[in-house]
Amino acid sequence: MTKPTATLTARSPEDVLAAVPLVLGFMPEESVVMLTFGAEHPFHARLDLPRSARERRAAAEALVDPAVRHRVDRVLFVLYAVDAALARSCARALLRTFTRRGVAVVDVLRSDGRCWYVLPLDPTGLESAGTPYDVTGHLFTAQSVAAGRVTRSSRDELAASVAPDLSASAAVAAAARDLELDAQPDLSWVRATVALRTRTARDAVLDVVDREGADRRLALWSGLVRAAPTDLLAPVASVLAFHAWLAGDGALAWCALERAAAGEPSCSLADVV
Repeated sequence: MTKPTATLTARSPEDVLAAVPLVLGFMPEESVVMLTFGAEHPFHARLDLPRSARERRAAAEALVDPAVRHRVDRVLFVLYAVDAALARSCARALLRTFTRRGVAVVDVLRSDGRCWYVLPLDPTGLESAGTPYDVTGHLFTAQSVAAGRVTRSSRDELAASVAPDLSASAAVAAAARDLELDAQPDLSWVRATVALRTRTARDAVLDVVDREGADRRLALWSGLVRAAPTDLLAPVASVLAFHAWLAGDGALAWCALERAAAGEPSCSLADVV
């Protein structure tokens, strides 16, 4: 789930399709994307495109629950799907669930990567003819580039930005072992503090960050996550996840939490984020 950090006024399907990768931080593929409107704190969300009826019901419930909780008035869905029949089945499940819970569905669009289509809100209607599009030269894209925001080509590319750097993590692990061996007993707190294993150390880091500063520190903490050996990973990745959440980058926050889950010991901050 991503909180919008800039206002983009979309007046056409092309505008919506240009905005989606900017608010998510990457270009989605085979995905359900939900844009929300009318809430005091609007947000956007993405799920993998569900393949079975059971997965479609679960996906619809997973999306409608936060929409209702945050008092969203209306939503717009963009289904990134090559398979038109699969997208229609997904759209029907979303429409049923959101209508039942009192959240209006403004529109449902489908993109196959080259053309966009409008899916009918009436179950008996037909999908519109495809309209070719290309958002690389769109105004929203240009504004994002000018602002210095990076949009990844896929979620895999985003996840790779926090993937392990094996040589760096080996060097950090060796340095940590040396520190543990060389430190006097009364200095054992040094390793725990540097590795952010204590709550006090994590709180000291988090106390000095705000929404305006979080975005500027994402590159630093991403680098630290890449260099962290497994036994030191969870706290550092959790701090990155918190920074990403503050910056409105929900996709990066999830990637950081996935990295935190791969580490030992687990970190309470990850559960909070």
